[in-house]
Amino acid sequence: MARSPNKLPGWTLWVPIAAWIILAASTVAGGAGWFVALVALCVAGAVFSAVHHAEVVAHRVGEPLGTLVLAVAVTVIEVALIVSVMLTAGPEKAGLARDTVFAAVMIVCNGIVGICLLVGGLRHGEQNFRVSGANTAMSVLASLSILTLVMPNYLNAAPGPFLSTSQLAFAGVSSLVLYSVFVFVQTIRHRDYFLADARASDESVHAAPPSVRTTLISSAFLLIALVAVVLLAKLLSPAVESAVRAAGAPEAVVGIVIAALVLLPEGLAAVSQARANRLQTSLNLALGSALASIGLTIPTVAVVFIWTGKALTLGIGGMETVLLALTLLVGTLTLATGRTTILQGAVHLSLFAAYLFLSITH
Repeated sequence: MARSPNKLPGWTLWVPIAAWIILAASTVAGGAGWFVALVALCVAGAVFSAVHHAEVVAHRVGEPLGTLVLAVAVTVIEVALIVSVMLTAGPEKAGLARDTVFAAVMIVCNGIVGICLLVGGLRHGEQNFRVSGANTAMSVLASLSILTLVMPNYLNAAPGPFLSTSQLAFAGVSSLVLYSVFVFVQTIRHRDYFLADARASDESVHAAPPSVRTTLISSAFLLIALVAVVLLAKLLSPAVESAVRAAGAPEAVVGIVIAALVLLPEGLAAVSQARANRLQTSLNLALGSALASIGLTIPTVAVVFIWTGKALTLGIGGMETVLLALTLLVGTLTLATGRTTILQGAVHLSLFAAYLFLSITH
């Protein structure tokens, strides 16, 4: 018998609460090994809870608006975390926003998309999606990433990978405007570009939507779970930094680990949609999260750093620039036909493996 759309599983309610209890206990337990393991377990539980509640809310509001719920919620909390860390830390954290945004783009466009295409291809053979929507998202992503992550290296207003105050203001405003226009196009003006084929293979597409009360409860617990994930990830960061230093890996690996933890809810939701043969929704989730990461992070840190007068490092290095260009090129080719197989998934995962390997050994 199918579960009622208005009945939430009990674990999705008590796991986020347990995560907050662990957060409260962190002031007493400190960095004990057993406590770090418990924190990691709570992160995993909160991630699965967030995914479930996001799917409930998305089912109520419908597509493609539903795919924005998880992406925007995660990104807003992530931006708050980045800004708080950068303001309280010294100049050594001036590149945190850049590193986080770049890691998010690589994890989403190669890691999450690659797994989605591979899992969907193995289960369903060939999968279809709307070229108009995917290409729209990719064009905005390419513009935002190149203008904010690559262009600062080639400007003379400030030495190094920096932007002058006026250039930083322009980058922030243009990023926010472009992302806002994309959201308007996706949800209102050309909504049909991002809608999946009506012949969905999963019965949940045709199930009755949850009630308003259930949706409000899921919305609240989605926020509770996501905040817990980000704060627990921050709690884990000292242990991650110690492990990275012990292994002799570069400092950038810490940003990759934290970005991966924060992106887990979106990644799991996207893979679940691909496995259910809803690749359009899966791509909306994945590409939308990358766009939100740039479109909301850059304007926020621009305002904060213009106001405080601190230096903000934005330009990525040569190796990262090559990987970004290759990712955008392959992503464009992948989305050009409206059909994907396991081959495209394998290509994106090979790029993701190269990114991880070079980040560790560079």
